[in-house]
Amino acid sequence: MEAEEFLKYFEGQNQFAEVTEFLNTPPGGKIHLQGFIGSAKTITLANIFQKTTKNIIILLTDREEAAYFFDDLNNLGLKDKTLFFPSSYKRSVQYGQPEQENIVLRAEVLNKLSVEKQSHIVITYPEALIEKVITRKNLESNTLQLSKGDKISIEFLNEFLFEYGFERVDFVYEPGQFSIRGSIVDVFSFSNEDPYRIDFFGDEVDSIRCFNIDNQISKSVLPKITIVPNIQQNTKENNQISFIEFLAHDDIIVGNNLNLFIEQLNSIYKQSLLTQEINEDIINLIISGDDIDSHLRNFSIIEMGLNPVFQPEKIVDFNTSKQPVFNKNFNLLGENMIDSDEKGYKIFILSNNEKQIARLQDIFTDTDIKVSFTPLPFVLHEGFIDHDLMICCYTDHQIFERYHRFNLRSRKTQRESISLKELNKLHQGDYVVHVDHGIGKFAGLVKTEVNGKVQEAIRLVYKDSDSLLVSIHSLHRVSKYKGKDGTEPSLNKLGSGAWQRLKSRTKSKVKDIARELIALYAKRRAERGFSFTVDSYLQTELEASFIYEDTPDQQKATISVKEDMEKTIPMD
Repeated sequence: MEAEEFLKYFEGQNQFAEVTEFLNTPPGGKIHLQGFIGSAKTITLANIFQKTTKNIIILLTDREEAAYFFDDLNNLGLKDKTLFFPSSYKRSVQYGQPEQENIVLRAEVLNKLSVEKQSHIVITYPEALIEKVITRKNLESNTLQLSKGDKISIEFLNEFLFEYGFERVDFVYEPGQFSIRGSIVDVFSFSNEDPYRIDFFGDEVDSIRCFNIDNQISKSVLPKITIVPNIQQNTKENNQISFIEFLAHDDIIVGNNLNLFIEQLNSIYKQSLLTQEINEDIINLIISGDDIDSHLRNFSIIEMGLNPVFQPEKIVDFNTSKQPVFNKNFNLLGENMIDSDEKGYKIFILSNNEKQIARLQDIFTDTDIKVSFTPLPFVLHEGFIDHDLMICCYTDHQIFERYHRFNLRSRKTQRESISLKELNKLHQGDYVVHVDHGIGKFAGLVKTEVNGKVQEAIRLVYKDSDSLLVSIHSLHRVSKYKGKDGTEPSLNKLGSGAWQRLKSRTKSKVKDIARELIALYAKRRAERGFSFTVDSYLQTELEASFIYEDTPDQQKATISVKEDMEKTIPMD
């Protein structure tokens, strides 16, 4: 069963019909939803969103709660429509330390709310909402929209990017940069996680693609794009407003414990005023919780939790309770599931790890517990029981008392070879290794002509000042040298064959080691050792109790060790 089908189970609530009716009232209405436990609120809001064409802004009390809420909505199939609006800073404004990736996410949210016609769910928290944002008018005047077929000159684009603070570089690797190479313009906008490559035919936009900054390979073709500068920086020179004022008048605000949200905003605001290190310009860019409170009054608001801030026109009660705590007692879990089944409850167990479901089924089989449940291939943060719909939603990490992690977008590279960003941080004289030519020194970026066309390359210097030009598109063959600290390696001589001989000797030694290992394995095969029994349910329970999920490599190693232990021959 997929998330879309699962969500339909909750559309039959009488309370849900009352909430959807509220969505059609004029802006300014207030409604209070009571009785929500765990991820039941996430499911209800996902269904509410699918019944409206308006944006829904969800205000949560801290970043962690917001991240888990965001993760739940993504897992419920709303990944393309759910946006995370973070603080511009690693922690909060009073501590400084801007975070580039967060600035990009903020710009992306503002741009999508301003430009795109489809509705979105936006998740945010006090540290993010305390920062003022650019007005819609200034955002529009500070952005440039390009579509395939547009008539625009490269010179005009160059002037626009320069005027709005973009830095011209040889190769883009972070937001706020652009490069021009003949008829190709690469731009890293602050509104997208990947840079754009605009190919011109004369003064006409011939094609637009986004591409990977590490390997320069195109990821997708785009019909149109919006280029956004660092609007966080530009707000210091323009009028700023609160994020709530930026919203459309008919957007819907959802607050979970909204009173705590506003208290937290006021607390951060006061701390910022008392912090001596904070620049006066930053103080002018933040807003208090009381001001946010006054702006919220004009919007339609759905409040959840206790003690609503606004007097509700309607109170809707939901009948949910927490997922029971079983303390990894699977007999107790089995009894609960059997009892719930006899009472007519439908039982779902949610897990994005097939192995956990298999472990659970093995435990029930080995202990002869006869239970029936429906596994779901995704997970939510907190399980719950809906007593009106007679549904039990149990999460595997709560059953096994394992740590549940949320997933937020990250642009961090995981490649071993040198990236363009790393390349720009290299200094002349740094040691690098080319897979075909060995150890050399980095000597900077150069432009060279190949078949009448100017191309970019990096220059590597080898022994006796021999030099090698490596195309920027062959960076995967170059890596930064990693050796013992304090010792300098010897440079290889181009064309001498020394590097190839070194690789051949290394391969020869590896073959010698392999021959020794083959002889050792043959000897082990001829002997007999102790054969351990296969896993019982006790072993499965033990493994399932670990609070962290194994990585794929850890799983592979564990399986290999077990297989060796169960054989009659001595294990490795």
